[in-house]
Amino acid sequence: MKIAEQASERHVLNVIVDNEAGILAKISGLFTARGYNIDSLTVADISEDHAISRITIVTKGPEPVIDQIRAQLERLVPVHRVIDLTESGAHVERELALVKVAGKGDARVEALRIAELFRANVVDTTTQSFVFELTGSPDKVDSFIALMRELGLVEVGRSGIVGMMRGPTAE
Repeated sequence: MKIAEQASERHVLNVIVDNEAGILAKISGLFTARGYNIDSLTVADISEDHAISRITIVTKGPEPVIDQIRAQLERLVPVHRVIDLTESGAHVERELALVKVAGKGDARVEALRIAELFRANVVDTTTQSFVFELTGSPDKVDSFIALMRELGLVEVGRSGIVGMMRGPTAE
């Protein structure tokens, strides 16, 4: 079976790198040069001395393509390690979203009711709109946004996914 015909799977990759200028460009360039798509990308400094960053990449592809992506990432000089959370076992994924909804009357009341069910916080309000802050799994965020579309969704900002293995040890 050809690679293009194989089932495409979603993978969450944590890439631990030196926190240096140009590393994100190298990694995104690797994906661009090979025609791979990045569904989500987040980067954050994770060390006290600001020397190490974690890049979380969500991508899709058949297993051989994911293996190739992982191998190519591992060859980049400032990369310390690449962890495929999807293959490594139980892990936690979270995303932050800011969702602006405009409305009056019943739509406004319903937006507040749904936000409460989803444990979304109101971080800004006017007489005509709300900005909700929601943290959760990507599916939870997607569901909340879908419901808000019917109630006056104006704008969405999403942080992208961050992920970490479950359990007491570091990756």
